[in-house]
Amino acid sequence: MDISIIIVNWNTRDLLKSCLESIYKTIHDISYEIIVVDNGSRDGSVTMLQDKYPHVRLTQNTENRGFGVANNQAMRIMAGRYALLLNSDAVLTENAVRELFIFMESQSEAAMACGQLLNANGGKQNSVASFPNLITLLTNTSFLEYFFPNRYPSKRYSYDKPMEVDSCIGACLLVRKKAIEDVGMFDERYFFFFEETDWAYLMRNAGWNIFHVPTAFIYHFQGQSIGRDIQSRIEFYRSRYQFFHKWKSRPYFIVIRIVIFLRLCINWLLTSVANIFSLGMNRELRHKFFVYSRLILWHLNFTSHLK
Repeated sequence: MDISIIIVNWNTRDLLKSCLESIYKTIHDISYEIIVVDNGSRDGSVTMLQDKYPHVRLTQNTENRGFGVANNQAMRIMAGRYALLLNSDAVLTENAVRELFIFMESQSEAAMACGQLLNANGGKQNSVASFPNLITLLTNTSFLEYFFPNRYPSKRYSYDKPMEVDSCIGACLLVRKKAIEDVGMFDERYFFFFEETDWAYLMRNAGWNIFHVPTAFIYHFQGQSIGRDIQSRIEFYRSRYQFFHKWKSRPYFIVIRIVIFLRLCINWLLTSVANIFSLGMNRELRHKFFVYSRLILWHLNFTSHLK
């Protein structure tokens, strides 16, 4: 078996169906299996899978156990030499998986590779990520990408050949099983965000390399598989703190917490002033004020920052 395609689903029945259709339509001459881990969906996803895709290996959880835990469940039973971690809100284009597979077959030192993510209109999404640090928190990301394109690659530039990167966005990620066996699976303390960043950091420390293959295109309906409520924002902050707590010294971690909190307070203050001048009539500004307020309150409860 060449590839085990792993999809974690949570209440995205229609997106999941489109994702599966793109797999069957675009992958040829590569042996693969599909494993779907359903995180307690209530939208008929499981019934759809059982009716329309009976050959898919289905694992059912009674609750949303998170991205890392669900992927680990699938990786424990995978038969392929590679795991293709694919979001349910992703749609493969012709030869996308083949491009990733051929590259990985030619680079024995590569632990994982990702393609170029696209918006529905064909515009590019950021597909790679640099490891977070104090500089990325203190400096505008666009500034770093503009002045240091080799160190901070982004969608603003065009690339025509594979390039080594820090880490990949996990919407479509081909991972070598030998690398998984070497460093282990996802750290299950991360619920949704930063799992792949933490994994890439671990793999690079173990001597593996991470690559971006810009000729493999994948449509990604960004954010639709996780939702956009305040809890998603909180999980992002919690996961980011988890990363710094795990990999950096205690003084570094304390400085990071202070910097993040101060940035939130500044954003809250600016949004408050904007709401006053607009007399609270701007819906988007009211929403931002609510979000920043909730995040600040969450930050004040320090015991909730880590799992």
